[in-house]
Amino acid sequence: MKILALDCSAGPASAAVLSDGNIIASSFVNVKLTHSQTLLPMVKNTLDSAMLTLDDIDAFAINNGPGSFTGIRIGISAVKGLATPRNKPCTEVSTLESIAYLFKNTDCIVCAVMDARCNQVYNALFRVEDTKVTRLCEDRAVLADEVIKELDLVDEKVIIAGDGAGLFEEFIKGKTNILIAQEPLRYQNACGVALAAKEKVVLGNTVSADLLSPFYLRLPQAERELKAKREQGE
Repeated sequence: MKILALDCSAGPASAAVLSDGNIIASSFVNVKLTHSQTLLPMVKNTLDSAMLTLDDIDAFAINNGPGSFTGIRIGISAVKGLATPRNKPCTEVSTLESIAYLFKNTDCIVCAVMDARCNQVYNALFRVEDTKVTRLCEDRAVLADEVIKELDLVDEKVIIAGDGAGLFEEFIKGKTNILIAQEPLRYQNACGVALAAKEKVVLGNTVSADLLSPFYLRLPQAERELKAKREQGE
C-alpha cells in the first residue's frame, strides 16, 4: 500500500510517501512562500524521489485541521485535485494527531500544540507506548495557561511539539520530565500524516475526495467578527 500525504496546516509545508508501512520519500519547506506556490512542486519532487507517479498511489492523506484556515483549504483542494481523477480513497488526519505520530518510537506523552494566537493554542494530548499512539483528549482550542496547569499534574515524560511549542519555553525551565521537541521534529510534518493515515486506511476509515472537509475548531476571524456584530445588534 502506497500513501501520499500532505500538510500545509501552518507555516511549513510538506509531502511524504509511505510504502508498506515505511516512509520512503519526503519533502519539507519552511519558507515565506504561500502553500499554493510550494505544495504541488513538492509533491512532484517527492514522487520523483520515490520513483513513483500519482497513478501508483493507493490512497491520499491530508491534515484537515486544526490550523491555518487558508492553508487547510489549500491542502484539501490539492488532494481533491490529485485524487478525484484517479478515483482514489482519501483520509483526513487531525493535525495534532499527526504531530504525535512523529514520536511513534518514543514512549512518552505528546503534548501537541499549535499557535492559535491571543495566548491560545490548538491542543491535544497523546500517549505513545510500544509504538502505539493513544489519544488522551479531543482536539481543543484552549488558553496556553490551561495546558500548563494540566502538564503540572503529569509526572511522566512529556514532549511538547508543534509550532506552538515555543510558547512553553519559560514554563519548562527546571522541569526534568518535560521537554520541547528538537527542530527536526518540532513542526507538523506530512511524515506524521502518512503514519497516522496508514492505520486509518487499514481500518477502512477513508472517504471519497469530494467528501474531504476542513475541521477548524473555531470560526474564521471574519465569521467571528460578523457574529459579534450581530450579537451586539440584538
